[in-house]
Amino acid sequence: MLFLGIGIVMLLLKYMEVAPVVGWSWTIVLSPFMLAVLWWWWADTTGYTKRKVMQREDARKQTRIDKNKEAMGTKRKPPR
Repeated sequence: MLFLGIGIVMLLLKYMEVAPVVGWSWTIVLSPFMLAVLWWWWADTTGYTKRKVMQREDARKQTRIDKNKEAMGTKRKPPR
């Protein structure tokens, strides 16, 4: 998402002809978009995205279980 944001900012600066960016080639200005595509490809092929989703789901599940145990009064208290 960071690469996408940088790419949009660079594209706007090139379009509005801001001083340093107007002289850059289009390859440099559009390179953050290619980096974003490469990042998304890598994240999907290695399973990084799926692992992050599973970690969030597991954390929410554990929070819900702990909350229910506490409400029933069966949650163990940590030893003193």
